[in-house]
Amino acid sequence: MLVDNHLTRPNVSMLGTSAMLFEAPGAFSLATQRRIWTLARMVSAWPGVQEAAPCMTNVMLTFVTPPEEPERLEDALLAAWEAAEPDQTEGRVVDVPVIYGGEYGPDLLDLAAHAELPPEEVVRLHAESRLIVFAIGSHPGNAYLGGLDPRIAMPRRKIPRLRLEAGSTSIGGLQAGLGGTPGPSGWNCIGRASIPVFDAQRDPPALLAPGDTVRFHAERVIL
Repeated sequence: MLVDNHLTRPNVSMLGTSAMLFEAPGAFSLATQRRIWTLARMVSAWPGVQEAAPCMTNVMLTFVTPPEEPERLEDALLAAWEAAEPDQTEGRVVDVPVIYGGEYGPDLLDLAAHAELPPEEVVRLHAESRLIVFAIGSHPGNAYLGGLDPRIAMPRRKIPRLRLEAGSTSIGGLQAGLGGTPGPSGWNCIGRASIPVFDAQRDPPALLAPGDTVRFHAERVIL
């Protein structure tokens, strides 16, 4: 459905001495991601694991202390992946109002031209896509979303922006994104959420969690 990571089998590698990365093989899909969520939950309970963070088709493990036998952990991870069934837990449905275009979505017109569609149609297709939160990461509250309508897919920008504001609603390839905090980005920004996506004073601080469904709707469209 989305992007093939070119791996034909799972890959495990050390990140320094106190972290390990598991990468799933094959196409980037919701089914793969549901297995990633299961794997992260399974290994988070292992002795010595400080955190198991599910990412896009991978899981990063951090350890309290460097593992003495990383080869055994690698074998255990591979076995756990084989045993992992897709997580069928249904997340929440979260409605997110968005102001599309103008200063809030500086790439809307370019994306519309790329898709050969009117901007209003891009907004409609974006809002009607069944978008699932695949992962939270890269900066606080930032959501990576799968399920974008392929008619409005667009490659990432050749020159990234140094800053997109919190709540920026963007598209990178066949993925959609919702930014939790300000930061640099190479994705195509088509709008901005008008509700807080990340609030450090809130419990939990992130609006979204893996498995949630996001329903965007146009609060306003500026052309």
